[in-house]
Amino acid sequence: MNGGIVEMAAAQYGTTAKWLHWLMVAVLIAQYSIGWLMPDIHGTMTPGSPMIWHLSIGVLVLALAIVRLSWRVTHPVAPDPSLPPYQRIASGVVHWLLYVLVLLTCLSGWLFASARGWKVLWLFWLPLPMLTPKNPVLLKQIDGIHQVCEWALLATIAAHVVAAVVHQLHFRDGIMRRMLPRSSAAR
Repeated sequence: MNGGIVEMAAAQYGTTAKWLHWLMVAVLIAQYSIGWLMPDIHGTMTPGSPMIWHLSIGVLVLALAIVRLSWRVTHPVAPDPSLPPYQRIASGVVHWLLYVLVLLTCLSGWLFASARGWKVLWLFWLPLPMLTPKNPVLLKQIDGIHQVCEWALLATIAAHVVAAVVHQLHFRDGIMRRMLPRSSAAR
């Protein structure tokens, strides 16, 4: 070890990485579902139950993303050596883009709620700090950023899923098995 960072990358994802991945999948499915089902935000409305759930799950996603990112940095996994270089590069770009977009989506949503003057309660009881005081000027400047981030994240997730399915069904190279529970990367 060198300064707490693993020197050599593992050949496959470990149990913790797999659990964090699939937990994030489940939480993001819940988050997108609530986001699409809740009413649109208008004028001076106050957040109702769907919005409080959306904000609460957003904070959970943010915390989970930080844990996942910390785990990934301290427990790197080498790209499969059988992949062509362009696929190794694309895989790395998509994985890091997923982390960046999850963080940006969560933070922009929290900032948007703060700029609206909404008191952000985690699970209806724990007040979270405001990232900014109520600020109509900032609200106009950042309006739409959260939506752009969430759509960019969804598109990147779709690319990630399509790539995994293509590897499973077309290439049949075992790449998807690296992240499946109770599996090894062995072919």
